[in-house]
Amino acid sequence: MAQNTSHAVMAQRKEPSDSLDDFPTPPWATRALIEHVIGKEWCKGRVCWEPASNRGYMSRALQEYFHYVLETDIVNYGRGGVFDFLSSEGMVTNPSIHWIITNPPFNKAQQFIERAQKIANQGVAMLVRTSFLESVMRYQTLFMHNPPDIVAQFSERVPMVKGRYDPKASTATSYAWLVWYSGPKQANNQTVLMWIPPCRKQLERTTDHV
Repeated sequence: MAQNTSHAVMAQRKEPSDSLDDFPTPPWATRALIEHVIGKEWCKGRVCWEPASNRGYMSRALQEYFHYVLETDIVNYGRGGVFDFLSSEGMVTNPSIHWIITNPPFNKAQQFIERAQKIANQGVAMLVRTSFLESVMRYQTLFMHNPPDIVAQFSERVPMVKGRYDPKASTATSYAWLVWYSGPKQANNQTVLMWIPPCRKQLERTTDHV
């Protein structure tokens, strides 16, 4: 039997180590973070930084909840400022950044998490493939001493297409939101595992593809 390698069944997307990982986030997946995970009360009157803003699909959804959303990316996608989040130190002590929320390049997700936690004074949320939770190396260098406060697993799939947003796409890749709240951790702090209920139909907007 021939192996099926269509986009709908591939559970992994492989990119070169230096890839920009250009997979725009469906806006509904960002709304799901606010509506079902962190809550609107954490957004009202606050400032959020989206440091891998790409074409703005995530940041536009965040603007529906936050007072202001700073949009930057390492290259110019025609929206937001050009800023290398990992190599620049200029905003590390900026007290006006309440949240950092993004879909980081998979190969640099841990670096994004660690940098974001030095900047955001209320919380960090990262959209990652569920497979990011695996690996002995990440356990030893990240999760063992710095576990997320919340792992929010999508109960339905979040389709992402390279270089564009396609509301009709499908995928076999699983995604989750990882959330860290700022402030000192308790010695017995435990990660909360939760499931994001099916919500794509409720959270999609006809204007999302524009």
